[in-house]
Amino acid sequence: MKLLIRSLLFVATVGLLAMTIAKPTRVVFFGDSITQAGVNPGGYIDRLKKMLPAEQFELMGAGIGGNKIYDLFLRMDDDVLAKQPDVVIVWVGVNDVWHKASFGTGTDPDKFVKFYEAVVKKLQAANAKVMLCTPAAIGEKTDFSNQQDGDLNQYSQLIRDLAKRQNIPLIDLRKAFLDYNLKNNPDNKEKGILTTDRVHLNEAGNQLVAEQMQKALQGVRK
Repeated sequence: MKLLIRSLLFVATVGLLAMTIAKPTRVVFFGDSITQAGVNPGGYIDRLKKMLPAEQFELMGAGIGGNKIYDLFLRMDDDVLAKQPDVVIVWVGVNDVWHKASFGTGTDPDKFVKFYEAVVKKLQAANAKVMLCTPAAIGEKTDFSNQQDGDLNQYSQLIRDLAKRQNIPLIDLRKAFLDYNLKNNPDNKEKGILTTDRVHLNEAGNQLVAEQMQKALQGVRK
């Protein structure tokens, strides 16, 4: 009888311990080709896995090349919500701006905001904590002579305003990239400092983004 009681107490203790061990926070990075590449060796998501405690964070990528904000809205159920995320970091906007000039298929500012608000609303309805990112760069010149600087600044401000209106954490990559280039791009090069081709990240770019993401995520489990 005593042996049975001890066994039951042991099982109960193990069960209680299992219940008290917190599950890792599941983070989904939701975006375009920059995020798609982020899961590759050396990418910003891959780097983050080494920078954050594995027992505290589970990181997943949900990026598809060429995506704009309405693409994210259309595939959100299958690619994000199905993963039951605790946190979703949305990083989009480059193609909404870039494709205006390159393909004539960008996203108008008013539609951009409406789709973005719809994405945020649906993620929040699924009890996910949302974080927003500004689009980092389409060209790295620091004198605002990159072709899309005006639009990129406008769309970044739209995201900042949305984050402020809805009290959502903001990771301002647009500002971080400009600040970095002002210090490290004295020759005003259009690429090669943080990007390979004015948009997609090189080693330094991936590291900078990983550091910005790490800062944002460190407060999630406090």
